[in-house]
Amino acid sequence: MTDKRSIPINIPNTLTLLRILLTPLFAICLIRRYLEGALVVFAVAAVTDGLDGLVARVFRQKTTLGAYLDPIADKLLLSTAFITLAIHGLIASWLTVIVITRDVLILFGVALLTIMNRQVEARPSILSKMTTVAQLSAVCLVLIGFREPLPADIKDPVFWLTAALTTLSGLQYIYRGLNILNEEG
Repeated sequence: MTDKRSIPINIPNTLTLLRILLTPLFAICLIRRYLEGALVVFAVAAVTDGLDGLVARVFRQKTTLGAYLDPIADKLLLSTAFITLAIHGLIASWLTVIVITRDVLILFGVALLTIMNRQVEARPSILSKMTTVAQLSAVCLVLIGFREPLPADIKDPVFWLTAALTTLSGLQYIYRGLNILNEEG
């Protein structure tokens, strides 16, 4: 008789994987300028971002894999959104540069700390979570207003808030990284 062990399903990790799998579909919708479909796919992906953390806490299903997969899923979805929307002229290119620069700096920092055998803990701060919400909101706002562009007095404050939070969060990650580098190891 063979031993058939069941692998318990981890709902938060499944939601995170769903977000990763939705990203190419979202990109295809954007590239083909099927913005209604892109909005629906993005909205579903954004909801999975909120649900995965909530479910992990409520049902005590936090995992190391989830701690690393969640920010990767966020960066993949949001980078895809900002780059594609900027290429189509639907979102401010300066905001896209800020968002992508922060993500590249974070990935570079994690790689550097890993190469230097420094312990890197995947633990987002409140500021980082606020940044993700602002970035998701900026993309949603653009997708919602695709038929008729939103007035600057609605769009600009969201873009500036997103830029400010993204910049502050990036600086916070740099500060944390420098502290880890300066620790005796």
